[in-house]
This record gives sequence, structure tokens and C-alpha cells, in this order.
Amino acid sequence: MTVGPVPESAVSVDLWPIGNCQVSALVDRAGRFVWACVPRVDGDPLFSALVGGAEPDGGYWSIAIENSVSVEQHYIRNTPILVSTHTDNAGNVLEVVDFCPRFARSGRTYRPVAFARIVRPVHGSPRVTVQLRTTCGWGGTCREQIGGSNHLRILLDSMQLRLTTTAPIGMVQEERTFRLERPLHFFLGPDESFSGDLAETLDAMLAQTTAEWQEWVRGLAIPLEWQDVVIRSAITLKLCQHEETGAIVAALTTSIPEHAGSERNWDYRYCWIRDAYYTVQALNRLGALDVLEGYLGYLRNIVDSAAGGHIQPLYGVLGEATLEERFAPALAGYRGMGPVRVGNQAYEQIQHDAYGQIVLCSVHAFFDQRLFRQSGREDFERLEHVGERAWQFHDQPDAGLWELRTRQSVHTYSSAMCWAACDRLANAAHALDLPERRDFWQDRADRIRNQIEASAWRPDTNRMSATFAGDDLDASLIQLLDLRFFEPGDPRFIGTLDAVEKGLRRGSHMLRYDTEDDFGLPETAFNVCTFWLIEALHFTGREADARALFDEMLARRTAAGLLSEDIDPTSGELWGNYPQTYSLVGMINCAALLSKPWSSIR
Repeated sequence: MTVGPVPESAVSVDLWPIGNCQVSALVDRAGRFVWACVPRVDGDPLFSALVGGAEPDGGYWSIAIENSVSVEQHYIRNTPILVSTHTDNAGNVLEVVDFCPRFARSGRTYRPVAFARIVRPVHGSPRVTVQLRTTCGWGGTCREQIGGSNHLRILLDSMQLRLTTTAPIGMVQEERTFRLERPLHFFLGPDESFSGDLAETLDAMLAQTTAEWQEWVRGLAIPLEWQDVVIRSAITLKLCQHEETGAIVAALTTSIPEHAGSERNWDYRYCWIRDAYYTVQALNRLGALDVLEGYLGYLRNIVDSAAGGHIQPLYGVLGEATLEERFAPALAGYRGMGPVRVGNQAYEQIQHDAYGQIVLCSVHAFFDQRLFRQSGREDFERLEHVGERAWQFHDQPDAGLWELRTRQSVHTYSSAMCWAACDRLANAAHALDLPERRDFWQDRADRIRNQIEASAWRPDTNRMSATFAGDDLDASLIQLLDLRFFEPGDPRFIGTLDAVEKGLRRGSHMLRYDTEDDFGLPETAFNVCTFWLIEALHFTGREADARALFDEMLARRTAAGLLSEDIDPTSGELWGNYPQTYSLVGMINCAALLSKPWSSIR
């Protein structure tokens, strides 16, 4: 296999996430906060410039040097703490350190609804301008008022915030340029009096937050090769967890389109059972048990609340079942490409693969003795309700994992996930020494397997079909290998992989499918599908091809080392919500599979 050169393209979704597992912000290449929601990831955007149109005049927080000629950015090693170094045309330099405080305090994790910025003169006599242009009510104007000699109050519907700073507050409010002669500290958080010395406190918070993240990274079991890729992906996946409940959101943003003018603009700030399954699978591979345990707690609450065992495709970060979709007309959209959507109507869809993902995540807790809380008989009985739904609906039509809005079919991927639910319940029953329940669930798994093999196999084309009724190609068929439905050497999988690669591969990228959906023909490739292909190439003995394709995918990353959901196969431009958990999972999994072992350097 040959791969083409990396195209020279504008990687427009080129942002640096910071956060503390309660709130997050995206910082652009100019060092501006252009996206941040409060009081949590699915809240009202305090900074909305990302989806405010081509040249929005609000919705951002800029700290910029006068007569800027360059901004260089990097993360403090093994943290999501961003350093932006600004240089002007006379060689004057200042740096801005951006972070969200997160560290242990009084036996709890301190992760406030807060954003901290420290501005330091580095060289010469830089002049700085601060523009704090917040938005409220999805693109509306916030009410602001001077609260005293060193703070500014911002009044939102959901909460009140306070900017406490050592900078001259009048210069900040009026956006006047002034000389930076000493470090300045900014803390945008709850509307409370800031006790103690602001500068000393923020400097201490920075040190504690740095230590907290670096200690977390130190506990990861990473591969020998591509360590920077894995570490950055893992940190960012952790930022996608709402730590209070354990929920994992699919991305930090809403309404970045899948390609230009597509109107495929979705709100991804919710917990998809499917996406979270892949996330915890990848992080568990690295030994990040805190994320797994948090998510298992979230899942137990979802299962407890599930009426009759029914599982929705997605829920809110607090477990909300209703996520009604609406438009935010005050926001013009990413680069002017609206609409901006709030909520996601997919919560009403029927997607039967969710039963398998619930069980696959939960069954881990029956085996892993490292966990604080291992699962037992009561947990198993609760999961059996989910298994009953998997058995009941394994051969029934659904919207599928790509969430088609107007069509339903019996999807092979969904049916295979239902098979996995029953198969893994049999494993859990064996772990609990429940032979009758083991045999019961194994029998059901075997019967589902037989039906899939009979209904989805197409001998004339030597491949599995993505649906029972048609002869469709879909990249999700590659996942039959990851589910252990097929072994790598099974001729049926080899034939399916060959057909999927020939039919859906576009250069170095994989489409989800190439047929029209509710919005026409897809124009961009789905990044995780390319990573699925890389995994399959590895397992079927095409190691050199897998490594070459992986290296090319890594070359597509943003400056922050991340990927969005989609990519234009021709230009290499990134599209879709960002950072996308699927894509980060793909980088972690492929690095772990392809890396040389640590024993190779001993």
C-alpha cells in the first residue's frame, strides 16, 4: 500500500482544550477563548465565538499583545495547561498561561466552574489588550457590572460569575491597551469574594493543578512508541468526562459541521452509550481506572432508571433522558455555516447496539480485582434486564450506529452487539459461579450468532452485509473483529474487510458508508473508521500498511495533537465536533497495537 503526501491545507478546527472535568474551554491559535460552557459542558456558552459566524465581534476572551506578529503555543508537559507566547513587531514578548484548577483539597477534588489566566512579561516592554466579551442565552449579551476595585460581575441565567484580577479593572472593561510591567492574574469563577492574595493563590493553583495531572499521567500504562500521542489523547479523553457523575461526552462542542454547508451540525455534548464504551475500553487499556469506575457508576444509575430495560442511545451528563433539539438563532454557526443546535433528538431513536455496549462496559467489573467496587449477583441480575432487551430486539430494525433519522433496517452491527451482550453475560455468570445462567445466556448468544451468519452473509459477494435485508457496505462491519465475532483469519472476515476497504476507502481515509442518507451523500471520511481499518490491517498481517496509514493519520492532527470527527479526504481539512472521543480512542488503540514492546529496549 502507498499513502499520499500530507496536503497543505487549512486545518480549521485547530483548537487547544483546557479543562478540569467540570468545565472546559477551547483556545484558538491567537490565544483567545472561543468556546466554553457553564456551569458544565452541556450548558450555555459563555464564550461562543467558535459558532458565532465568520468574524464574530463577541463570544471570546482575548489577551493579546499590541502589534502581534506571532503566537506560539504548547502544553505544560503531561497536562492540559496551555502556554501561549505572544511576540510583537519590536521583539517584545509576553506569555499567557491558561488552565482550569483541578487538585485534591480537603479530601475532595477541587474543580470549580472557573478559568484561570496568568499573564507574564517575558522580554522588553509589551503592551497588552484584554477583551472579555462574554455571551449569555446562546449568543445574547451578558449583563456586566463593576463589582469593586478589582472585580467584574457577569450575570447569567444559570449562575453569576465574577472576574477577579490584579489588572486595572477599568482598563479591562473598556478594552484599553496598557503596558505589561508585572505579572497579571485573572480568575473567572463563581461570584464569591476571593479570599487571600490572588497572585499567590493562582500561582499555587497552577502548581497543584500541574502536579495533579502529571501524577495522573504517571499512572498510565502507555506503549513504547507514540507516547506523546497516547498521553495527549488520554488527557483529552479525561477532559471529556463529567467527573461529578462519571458521564463521558462525545465531544466538547456542538454544531461544527461534518463538511462545508452540510447542515450535518449536531450537539455532541452528551453521553452516548456507544462512544463512552469505546472511550473506557481505550482508557482501561492504559490503566486509567478512575475513568472506568466513574463511568460504571454512571451506567449503574442508567440501568437502575431504565424502564423495562430500555436503553436510550444517549443521556445528559446528569443522566437526563430528555434532550430536546432546538436551534440557537442568535449564533450564525461555525464559519457562518449554521444552524447551531442545542440538544440532540437522537435520544428518541431506537439503537439496539446500546444494549451490548452497556453489558460490555459493565461486565469488566465482574473480573477486575483492582476496582474499589467489584460487581456481584445483584448487579448481574440488573444487567440481565438489559440482556433480555438485547435478545428481544437483536433481529429488529433500528436507526443503527450512524443514527439515520428517517430510515430503519436490521443492522448487522446492532445485532452483533446484542450477541455480545448475551455472550458476555454468560462470561459474567461463569465468574459468579452461576452455571445455569451461564448456559442460558450462552444458548441465546449462539442462537443470535447463527441468525447473523445466516442473514448477513452474502456468498455471491463473499462478504457480510451491513443490513439483513440488503447487500450494503458499512465500515462498522470491521468491528466484528474487535467484538470477537470473527477471528482475524476467518475467510468471511477477510472477504468482508477486502470489500469494505475497496468500497469505502478514499485514499488514506475511510467513509462510514457511501450511500445517500437523510442529508445526501457524505463528503468527508469518519476518522475512527480509518483507525478501525488500521487495527484490521494489523490483525490480518499487513503490519507495514497499518503503520504507514497510522503515521499519516497522526500527521493530520491539530497543533494540539488532536483530531475532530471528520476529515476531507482530498484537502485533509478537519471537520466535525472537536475534540472527538472516537478519534482519540483510535489513536490510543492503534498506538498500543502497533508499538514495539517495552522489552525491545531492555
